[in-house]
Amino acid sequence: MPVPVPQQRSVPAAETSHGDLTLLVIEDDPAGTTITVPELSAAAGTRVRIRTARNLTEAARLLTDDVDCILLDLALPLTGGGAGPGTATADAGTSGTGTGTADSGSLPEPVSERAGELAALTHVLGIAPQHAVLALTAQDDTELAAEAVRVGAQDYLFRGELDARVLSRAIRYAVERKRADTAQHQLTESRLRAQENARLERGLLPTPLLDGSGLSFAARYRPGRSRALLGGDFYDVVRTPDGTVHAMIGDVCGHGPDEAALGVELRIAWRALTLAGLCGDELLSTLQQVLEHERQSEEIFATLCTVDIAPDGRRAGLCLAGHPAPLLARHGLPARLLPYQDGGPALGLLPRARWPRRQVELGGAWSLMMYTDGLIEGRVGTGGSERLGQDGMVAMVNIRLEQGLAGEELLEAAVAEVRELNGGELTDDVAVLLLGRDPERIRRWGGSAPRSHPGSPVVARPLGAQRPPL
Repeated sequence: MPVPVPQQRSVPAAETSHGDLTLLVIEDDPAGTTITVPELSAAAGTRVRIRTARNLTEAARLLTDDVDCILLDLALPLTGGGAGPGTATADAGTSGTGTGTADSGSLPEPVSERAGELAALTHVLGIAPQHAVLALTAQDDTELAAEAVRVGAQDYLFRGELDARVLSRAIRYAVERKRADTAQHQLTESRLRAQENARLERGLLPTPLLDGSGLSFAARYRPGRSRALLGGDFYDVVRTPDGTVHAMIGDVCGHGPDEAALGVELRIAWRALTLAGLCGDELLSTLQQVLEHERQSEEIFATLCTVDIAPDGRRAGLCLAGHPAPLLARHGLPARLLPYQDGGPALGLLPRARWPRRQVELGGAWSLMMYTDGLIEGRVGTGGSERLGQDGMVAMVNIRLEQGLAGEELLEAAVAEVRELNGGELTDDVAVLLLGRDPERIRRWGGSAPRSHPGSPVVARPLGAQRPPL
């Protein structure tokens, strides 16, 4: 089909490109000179397959996925034009109105004062949003050419300057520019989705409700999934009207978004049930019903540890559902694991399971560390053949306590050491929280610590400096 070529010139080797390209020419000019593939290949160093269409209807039929670039004559009418043997006539409506319809869809609304002159281009951009487009126009109509690029074409060419070298370079440039624009658009969409997901996940992280308890609180949270803020681990702390402080930490098996969503559901359900007055076996039985209803498959289960601390802060009730026992450090004494022999199974394993509540003496001044198994399953030793385990964690925490660390500093040092012993990032989710009671500080602050004081009841920060406080 006609594309005028006044003169053929050779192209330097540096300007040659590799790979075949397919050009769809949409022009209705029977008087023009036809470009042939051998002429363009020999002159420009690029093998270009040319398809021709005399109108938009024929162009829509020839527009397949292997087309790399479209060369469109801006003077092409939307109706009629060049109907010859083997061609079809477009019925896209009246040129310049922007309101007619074509076989391939409706024309967009006019976007400028020259929308009528760009109606064919607007139509092509609508039916070929993933293809590079070159606009072909008269040399004396620079304003129309520039407007075509503003509307969406990758570049423009003048009929009087068109030759094999210029056409070859324009095709390659248009194709690469379209690829870059598409990649940038996808990157922008990906960033927006990531920002929305981050805002959503931050909103799902817990806010401890400890006002009036006098207990200090700190937490660290690190999901195993890359670029995620939430994993299958979950925790929460609330104080009920009777003065009892309830703390919980749990772990849904798996690391995907479904497990993270289930963890959020279980945490919210735990808070609602706790504030409604449920505790111990009754609460865990109800949580198991929630898990069984919400999980994706019957193989999904969750471990859980709950602690309810009496209003005087000296004793607590402990329930374990297949979860590691908390670590208790009393003032002046080494840290030790709380009893775990009477624990029940993980939630979701047995239909009529029971979880006994064990009474634990805390004492006057103490720190209670609750954690998920991601903290103790990191590798240690030469070659990483062994796991840290609970005994290794207890020994590590005791060393940090002897160094005088407490609160957030203790958690920060413990998690950093676990990662260092593992030789890099941990693959499992990690959640760890620390509750503490200091009678001297409670007396100093009249029964509770202020929010701005270090170690106050609402201080919590997930792992990673970029993540905001909970």
